[in-house]
Amino acid sequence: MVEKTKHKQSLNLDMPFDEALKRFTSVNIKDVTEIEPETNGKKPAPFVKWVGGKRFLIPELIKRLPKQFNNYYEPFIGGGALFFEIYKSLKSAYLSDINFDLMITYKAIQKNPDKLIELLKIHAKNNDEKYYYKLRSQHDLQDPIEIAARFIYLNRTCFNGLYRVNKNGQFNVPVGKYTNPNIIQEDNIRAVNIALQKAKIECKSYLQVTPGKDDFIYIDPPYQPTNDTSFTTYTKHDFTEKDQVELRDYVLRLSKKGVKVMLSNSKVAFIEDLYKDKIFNIDIVKAPRLINCKPNGRDLVEEVIITNYV
Repeated sequence: MVEKTKHKQSLNLDMPFDEALKRFTSVNIKDVTEIEPETNGKKPAPFVKWVGGKRFLIPELIKRLPKQFNNYYEPFIGGGALFFEIYKSLKSAYLSDINFDLMITYKAIQKNPDKLIELLKIHAKNNDEKYYYKLRSQHDLQDPIEIAARFIYLNRTCFNGLYRVNKNGQFNVPVGKYTNPNIIQEDNIRAVNIALQKAKIECKSYLQVTPGKDDFIYIDPPYQPTNDTSFTTYTKHDFTEKDQVELRDYVLRLSKKGVKVMLSNSKVAFIEDLYKDKIFNIDIVKAPRLINCKPNGRDLVEEVIITNYV
């Protein structure tokens, strides 16, 4: 059993537990789920399968990075594929998200990977359908290491790596069918631990993220649905058109401050119209949609990468 008091102090996110829990129930997700990345244990890779993961778009994102910038910000961190790709070149990084369990997990890997790996080994040893539902029912864990280990275990063993909660903020995805779900990921967690030494990790809304002149922020929000059946609504609070407008206004404020912004979203008329201001460049790229349950639905879809610099 993990010592609770010690790790609560070392993994403090400067936010009351109840408030953070309420915030994380408003998380939404996008149309593309991340496939298991390959890693040699030295180069860090996303430790969660994350809907909206950017592994396939990394080359497109890399070639659009600003030539020079100061600090790096990513307020919808998710799986963190871009950060893990470029972390060695960064001066400092500020990673955040409103998903409480996700940010607790980042913090646990940053501060105490050994204890986390130890508990993941226990979960892996006991893994079966009964154990999955037993652990899934433990919604009121208080110890950060236990929260992080549960989060990773459920992510690796649930159906399709989905993240979804009910109206009470409780994770409710059914168990998946995997031969080898790779629960422990010891080498990758240690590589991620090294990468995260450059990062400040916080659980907060993007609206509380305040980069300065010549800083760079990559924004990967919940995508605007491409049709009426897009796989986007998993919580009691969706990321609505009003939220997309609020995000655009935030980007405009950052632009006036001299912040370099890159943003991803789905290619739909609503988003293209939002960013029609002449300060924005809109590039169209193609990415695989892997969440569709029908094999013939897992094809390439168009997305946009929006920047306010050249």
